[in-house]
Order: sequence, then C-alpha cells, then structure tokens
Amino acid sequence: MKYIVYTDGGARGNPGPAGIGAVIYNISGEVIAEVSEYIGKSTNNDAEYRALLTALRKVHELGNATEVECFLDSQLVVRQMNREYKVKDANLASLFVQVHAVILHLGQVHFVHVPREKNKEADRLVNRAIDSVTS
Repeated sequence: MKYIVYTDGGARGNPGPAGIGAVIYNISGEVIAEVSEYIGKSTNNDAEYRALLTALRKVHELGNATEVECFLDSQLVVRQMNREYKVKDANLASLFVQVHAVILHLGQVHFVHVPREKNKEADRLVNRAIDSVTS
C-alpha cells in the first residue's frame, strides 16, 4: 500500500516551545492518521526530524507499506535524508539513524521538499500542539 505523508515541526524561538505535526493519507487522498504533539523545548530542525520519525513510525504501525512519499518543507531534512547533505549535528545524526531504522521496514520511501504553502495541514497541527501548552 502507498502512503502519502506531510510532516512539519516548529519551535517558537530557536530553541523554544516546539511541536510536531503530520498528516498521513492513503493513495485515494483519505486521511488515515494525524499527529499533533507538543515536544517541549527544542530547535526547529530537531522538531522537523521528530515529526518525520513519528509519522513514519505511525505508517509502520498501519502496516502493508510498500511505498511512502514524504513531503516536508524543511529543505535541510529532505537533503539530509536524500544524502545530499551530511548530518553534522550529533542530535540530528541520532534522529537520522532512527528514521533510517524505521525506513528499513517500509519499502520504498521518498523525501520531497515542498514550499510551506503546500504543507498547511501539518503546520496547523504543529501550531495546535504548541498552542495547547503555551496559550
């Protein structure tokens, strides 16, 4: 089964209060699952990776994944996952390894950079998570 995943992570301040958001669709465009979690004080890049990791773990739980297309507005994470950039930060390297470990169970996984405007639902879930704690 093919899944389409949009993820986003954000921190207010960098570092600051942070959240993750993700929307998982089936091939028909139906929402299968959503993620909206507050993750505490974090950086934007850490939150982006944690959003991706959480979403891919959720896809793995759903089972039957033969292909997963991941859309992120973080150019850094996309380029690191596509091995165009090295992961130099130790914390991000740990998250990169964790993401890679999940990918081994999912068939083909593709990472695509999208403009922020095309990632509004995941962004909304990030803000909802942060607002739930900071408002």
